[in-house]
Amino acid sequence: MSFHKLIWGVKASFRGYVEAAGGSITLSDGATQAEDGSFIFMAEPGGDLAIAADGSATGSTRFQGTVAFEAHGGMLKSTLTELAIEATEEGLMLTVLDGPMNRGRCAVAELGCVDAGAGEGMLIRTQITEDGMYQIADHYPPGTELDPLLLV
Repeated sequence: MSFHKLIWGVKASFRGYVEAAGGSITLSDGATQAEDGSFIFMAEPGGDLAIAADGSATGSTRFQGTVAFEAHGGMLKSTLTELAIEATEEGLMLTVLDGPMNRGRCAVAELGCVDAGAGEGMLIRTQITEDGMYQIADHYPPGTELDPLLLV
């Protein structure tokens, strides 16, 4: 099964917090927002991610788009760009491009249980990693449940 779209809301309470603080959520580079507030990222060509029914996986797929959160006059600032799902030795990870200076990749979420019966795609549980804690506003400790991710 090849995937052409990733739908992920990061964390609904985080989106709500940014908006309640008078902040902004900005989408660019092809990312769009669904009615429920989650973000839609289209797959880049050439991905080879394969996920079996038992949750085992190989390969990776990258997705186009950027979502940026900003609040408190820039004191809270988080940018998630070039999302990818990668099968690693530690398991299935959601990675992003790590900051403008490093330009490496950072695993922001560990992907858990896969529900292949999620209608047209796969629904996957996500938990924030230590790197993700620093990438997403340094507010949620590692292991905190994030919004589920849908691969279509």
